Amino acid sequence: MRVLVTGGAGYIGSVATAMLLERGFDVTVLDDCSTGHRDAVVAGAKFIEGSVSSEESLAFALSGCEAVFHFAAKSLVGESVEKPDLYFDVNVNGTKNLLKQMSLAKISKLVFSSTAATYGEPEVIPISESAKTDPTSPYGATKLAVDKLITEEAKSGLAAISLRYFNVAGAYKSKFGWLAERHNPETHLIPNLLRSTVDNSIKIFGDDWPTKDGTCIRDYIHVADLIDAHILALENLAPGKHQIINLGSGSGYSVAEVISAATKVLGRAIPVEITSRRSGDPAVLVADISLAGQALKWRPKFDIEKMVSDTWESANAQYRK
Repeated sequence: MRVLVTGGAGYIGSVATAMLLERGFDVTVLDDCSTGHRDAVVAGAKFIEGSVSSEESLAFALSGCEAVFHFAAKSLVGESVEKPDLYFDVNVNGTKNLLKQMSLAKISKLVFSSTAATYGEPEVIPISESAKTDPTSPYGATKLAVDKLITEEAKSGLAAISLRYFNVAGAYKSKFGWLAERHNPETHLIPNLLRSTVDNSIKIFGDDWPTKDGTCIRDYIHVADLIDAHILALENLAPGKHQIINLGSGSGYSVAEVISAATKVLGRAIPVEITSRRSGDPAVLVADISLAGQALKWRPKFDIEKMVSDTWESANAQYRK
């Protein structure tokens, strides 16, 4: 089977490309490299530089494919607040273009990279797929709009699964080398922990939350576990059905636990600064992943220390080059 990976030059998409190739799939990558990196597209994949906003690029990229992993999107919450029209155009209209071209090419298998941001502020923890969807950012709203588009398309025979995941972390060592986060500026906790110095401490927004150690709890998933679930989703698609499935650890990790894991990996203390809580931050965000176990026979294999250590190893490998 040949799979089109949109956004395959990005962090998650490049790992998907590598793992698909390693499991015997043929892969075409479509990416405009606006945020991804051409050198992250591993050898063996067919690369097409283009955008999901271009019907011509999509039609060309879909040629010979039987399924699609759709990662291409704008994905920064803060930027989405500043540029909501851009996010709607790329994420929603881009997916409309993709669905149209898939229909024309008679391709009916889709695994979509959705997000926990579709839920907004949770009323119940852990968050299940039946939870109310009320996004608090334009980014989350665009992803929810895409989920609704896919549900409508499934009525015409599309077989689709949307995977709603929380915080992706770690790096993946494929036979092609390490694949890891390369964001600029970096906004994610784990890479920033590993770069911390006395003059560049890590801020902890409150240590008086109603949690076991007073710091917020968030759900993290290793990127390799994430893509493993995508491949299992591809194998469990049902014609005319759109399933929505959460992915995460199922228990979450506190900020203090993530810092502890990074301290262990680095072998040194990490400078931290305790500041006041941020308005709107919930104490706990954790996914209910029971449906992933039932529908996909999936459970995460890797813990937070593995996510941190792989991130550190990939950074060292890049430094040694």
